[in-house]
Amino acid sequence: MPRIVLLGPPGAGKGTQAQWLAKDLGVPHISTGDLLRESVRAQTSLGDEANVYIRAGRLVPDDLVLRILRDRLSRPDAAKGCLFDGYPRNVAQADELDRLTPIDRVIAFDIPENVLVERLTQRWTCPKCGTSYNLVTRPPKAPGVCDRDGTTLTQRADDAPAAVRTRLTVYHEQTAPLLEHYRRLGRLTPIDASGTPEQVAQRLRTALEGRT
Repeated sequence: MPRIVLLGPPGAGKGTQAQWLAKDLGVPHISTGDLLRESVRAQTSLGDEANVYIRAGRLVPDDLVLRILRDRLSRPDAAKGCLFDGYPRNVAQADELDRLTPIDRVIAFDIPENVLVERLTQRWTCPKCGTSYNLVTRPPKAPGVCDRDGTTLTQRADDAPAAVRTRLTVYHEQTAPLLEHYRRLGRLTPIDASGTPEQVAQRLRTALEGRT
């Protein structure tokens, strides 16, 4: 029953790899951001509670995120394992997550900062379905248009170069202790996240082979 966390800075490719790996392993891909948006759209009691913070521009408290995670993990498909994308973000969250469902493996995506900046500043997203594109490594078939539904692509304000560097600084400040935490527990496996998505997927499979 694999329970795996993918850790990496913005633009490292966690989302793409998580979708592929979850399909390969036959387990759900759990992203807290997606869960929050899903709960808000469905107008669940937890979603309504989270929306109060979101509309105020505030972070959703850890205890509420954990309650939403607990609800997601109670679904039948999570009984055979799960794949966490971008969570936990700090040691306190890691401790709480372990109490909720102990983690077997943590894959850390290593990638040079200059590569991340280039990836993120070239990233465009479909506002309707959420599919991400990169004008260099994964461009849409038709310029500026989503392959899946034909919606005009948009670029997030926080994908501007200055904003990207700020996001990376915050990530490194928060995550360095978390990486050391999992290293001490013997669960951390770093992989090279540079190159094409297919190359990274092969490194990820090799890292996990025989150890899930």
